[in-house]
Amino acid sequence: MKRALLVACLLAPLVASAQQPPSPGSDPIGRYLPPPELVMSQSEEIGLSEKQRAAIKGEIQKIQPKFIDAQWDLQEHTGRMTRLLQQMPVDEVKVLDEADKIMALEREIKRAQLTLLIRIKNTLTAEQSAKLETLRKPK
Repeated sequence: MKRALLVACLLAPLVASAQQPPSPGSDPIGRYLPPPELVMSQSEEIGLSEKQRAAIKGEIQKIQPKFIDAQWDLQEHTGRMTRLLQQMPVDEVKVLDEADKIMALEREIKRAQLTLLIRIKNTLTAEQSAKLETLRKPK
């Protein structure tokens, strides 16, 4: 039981991190990629054109189904692994197989998030990116 709890505790942060984009303050890569919420909330301030707005919105809509599918699959495999960990004895091969599936889904989600952030950044001009950087920094 203690081992199952330990494995669950070790994997919980992995599952949680896949469901949330990295925060710019703690992520050395994220600080160079503006989050979609910031771009859209500051769209007037940075002078986002209608063409840019449509491009960003299109990218978000294009990638959203991937997020939803991966989230559903992630929930399913996490549930399976949880049930496997409750068994006595724990079937190590089956648990590790589910863990591999979970980690592959987490990678897929993170890759999709990174792809979206890069495409949003590439939609912006250098001036807009610089303006967002100043707006994002705490005062």
